[in-house]
Amino acid sequence: MAAALLNDPAVRSGLRGRGFAVPDDTHFLPGVHLTATDEVTLLDTDRIPRTHHPDLAHLREWLGEAAPRARAERASALGLPSGPRRKPADLLGALRRRGSDWSEVRPEWGLARNAAFIAARRDRTRGVDLGGRAFLHEYDWTCDPDNAVLGLILSAPVVVASWINLQYFASTVDNAAFGCGTKALHNRVEDLGVVLGNGGDLRTGLPLQSVHAPDGRWYHEPLRLQVIVEAPTERLDAALSAHAGVKDLVGNGWIRLYALDPAGPAVARWQPDGWVA
Repeated sequence: MAAALLNDPAVRSGLRGRGFAVPDDTHFLPGVHLTATDEVTLLDTDRIPRTHHPDLAHLREWLGEAAPRARAERASALGLPSGPRRKPADLLGALRRRGSDWSEVRPEWGLARNAAFIAARRDRTRGVDLGGRAFLHEYDWTCDPDNAVLGLILSAPVVVASWINLQYFASTVDNAAFGCGTKALHNRVEDLGVVLGNGGDLRTGLPLQSVHAPDGRWYHEPLRLQVIVEAPTERLDAALSAHAGVKDLVGNGWIRLYALDPAGPAVARWQPDGWVA
């Protein structure tokens, strides 16, 4: 729906009148990412203008390269053999079978081991192996003169990332109280949660298998979300002052906020009495 609206000339005209000018050569394309197999399905490709067909070919080529790499990278954590001797098609088949097997308690690891949220220019993280543990947002503070984009990033995706992080954190440090126990005994209660077996307390956290590995170790590492933003500290101070809810998250220690110096590698951490290098 969003793609259809944003491709509508009347909508674009209205957006332009409100200060949001979408370039004429931009076409929005919806897609679905199946996280269990890292397959991406592009939708409404028949509506793409002929002028954009080369772009579509490039996109499919990039996705075709990225998906096998992602599958190979995640395979070992799921206990699946990978490496140069394993054919990519075989690994894809194994992940498909795993994802459709209702008896499989770990079809994927989801967002386990999430650790950081980085909002910076892409060249600050390009080529760095973040281990699949960081939420990445591209942000250039020089293109945000009124701090509106920074405020939006901190008050929307950062808040969602903090929910995810704290759910994994709590479900790991005390699964009995904040998680929902083993999947093998789950009975669903509408859209509210699950119970173990035929009764007991309603459980709303993550199942044990989402944070605990088959070999007996904890797979998720419980730590507070590290939010790193490439921007001057005074910009971040202004954004926190404008968004009380985010300031509470930072001030009460639920997330940790860092400022990455746009001119170099220096990092400062937010503290109640000021930024500390």
